[in-house]
Parts: sequence; structure tokens; C-alpha cells
Amino acid sequence: MKRFKNVFLVLLLSVAVVACNKSDDDGGDGGGAAEGTVTAKVDGANFTSMSIATTAVQTTAGGVTTLRIQGSDADGKGIILTITGFDGTGSYDVGGGADIFTNAIYVEANVSNPTDSQSWMAPFDESVAGEINISEINETNVTGTFSFTGKNSNDDSTKNITEGAFNANF
Repeated sequence: MKRFKNVFLVLLLSVAVVACNKSDDDGGDGGGAAEGTVTAKVDGANFTSMSIATTAVQTTAGGVTTLRIQGSDADGKGIILTITGFDGTGSYDVGGGADIFTNAIYVEANVSNPTDSQSWMAPFDESVAGEINISEINETNVTGTFSFTGKNSNDDSTKNITEGAFNANF
């Protein structure tokens, strides 16, 4: 009976580790962003990045793969999505407990006064603050959807980023 309990405990912990890394294998439909863009609604207002200021980077170091997707518009607003421990298409929770390896940031840069730039980051506590869905990835491109709630550490304000989609080139 003791051996059964140990096997059960190891199995339960294995399931928990896999669940923390990736919530499911279905990355959704891709969201429909035009090639080379990141799109979203920021507190209901439309955001679309410029193609020239949108990129995806995938790196592997020490056996851990990181995927970063970034897009900025002409007004200095931008969205950055990072998945550390990336292992292919599927859904990745932004936050949740000690999982801070998948995060999202919305930035409003002030070019004339950089110290006045603001950012809203997720996760900001131990709850799940959003989700990034990778629908398709190949050697040249990654597509998917995302949503998150970010918090500004300067004034505790929040921004709801909804209906997010990306179609970024490597």
C-alpha cells in the first residue's frame, strides 16, 4: 500500500508540473491578425502594431526554449508576450501560482520624457492574469491569440487587453 501511495504521489506531481507549463494543446484559430502585426483591444480601444516594429524571436539556452513576440505602433504603444518553457502549439497561462515564466506587458512609451513611460504587466500576483495561445509555428512565422489584465506598479491601475492576435515573422 505504501508503494502505491508513492507511485500515486509521483504521478500526481507529474501531472501538476505538466499542467503548470501548458494548459492544453489546442492553440485556437490564430485570431486573424494581418501578417507582421499584433492586434488587440486595450480597455476597448483598438491597437495595431506596425509591420516594421513587429517581430518574434525563439531562443534555446540550457535546454529551455523561450518565445518572445513584440509589436509596437507609431505612437510608442506596444505589447510584449514571453513564454519561457515554450514547447509548441497550445495554450499557456499568464501567471498562476509560482508560474511567472509566461508573461505579458502593455507599454505606453513617452519618447520626449522616457521616465514618464508607463507599463502594465501580467502576472502581478499569484492568479492567472491571461492566456497566450499559439495556433501555428514554423521556421518563419508564429500565429495565435492572447488576452491579459496588466497592472501598473506606479499607480496600481489596470488595463484589460482583449481580443489579442498576432501573426509575427521571425
